[in-house]
Amino acid sequence: MKLFKAITLFLLLVLYFSACGKKEVKTDQVTKVSVTLDWTPNTNHTGIYVAKELGYFAEEGLDVDILQPGQGVTDQIVATGKSQFGVSYQENVIRARSENIPLVSIAAVIQHNTSGFASLKSAGIESPKDFEGKRYGSWDSPSELAILKNIMAKNNADFSSIKVISGVYDFFSTIGKDADFEWIYYGWDGAEAKRRNIEINYIALRDLNPIFDYYTPVIISSEKLLAENPELAKKFIAAVSRGYEYCIAHPEKAADILMKHVPELNSEQVKLSMDFLAMEYQSDASKWGLQKPEVWQRFIDWMYKERLIPFAVETSKSFTNQYLP
Repeated sequence: MKLFKAITLFLLLVLYFSACGKKEVKTDQVTKVSVTLDWTPNTNHTGIYVAKELGYFAEEGLDVDILQPGQGVTDQIVATGKSQFGVSYQENVIRARSENIPLVSIAAVIQHNTSGFASLKSAGIESPKDFEGKRYGSWDSPSELAILKNIMAKNNADFSSIKVISGVYDFFSTIGKDADFEWIYYGWDGAEAKRRNIEINYIALRDLNPIFDYYTPVIISSEKLLAENPELAKKFIAAVSRGYEYCIAHPEKAADILMKHVPELNSEQVKLSMDFLAMEYQSDASKWGLQKPEVWQRFIDWMYKERLIPFAVETSKSFTNQYLP
């Protein structure tokens, strides 16, 4: 009888500890989140697609949907909580905060501004002084003409002499036809010009005035989400950081991943773009995503001075590095 009781007790203990063991290895619940892009998918976003494809999000317990803004503006979508994260620009975050919309930049996708003014080489536009008397194709950004005016003034050029052509969004269908010079992102349109064997003159914004070496694009979230669920932000940025680190180390493989998810893109353009951006995502920063307060402060000061925002927003609340790994 004692032996029967002992065996019974032993079996009960085995079942108990087996059940405990099963509870200990139970996987955490997957959290569904979304990130809304700023534009149609391109190489600025490659690290996000890499993080999804290579399971970096999954390893953080995240199931991430990558969305396009559609009819809504990404900043509004993130601010209202319809998407937990988004891709935006330093300028947009500053403008939003000046309108009491509490967006926060939590990582810089590219360390320096890789945009600038481009023209056909045959036009002979080599400096802002050469902008005089030319047609400028504008994409109608709120601060665009103020930046152009500042650059021309610094180079003793007459801004009033240029003719602004509004609503120009495609460089290759308009340059030399509707406009003589336009603002492009070199990592994308510069790569396409190279692919098409089109010779262009390019003047980088960051070489014209350090004020305009701002962060574009950035990863954003809302103050509300960051306050209520900081761990979610840490997990998301941890995965995204790994994605962009992979892009830096393996640009060709990263290009293939982007093409897998967005097959309508031109593969040659994507690979040329990735070769360029692999050197720019982190550039001279100690790690990917890092943001400097002076970059934010000087552009905030300039936007306020130019009356592009009603009041100077607080730099310390506009961005943070605390979610970077």
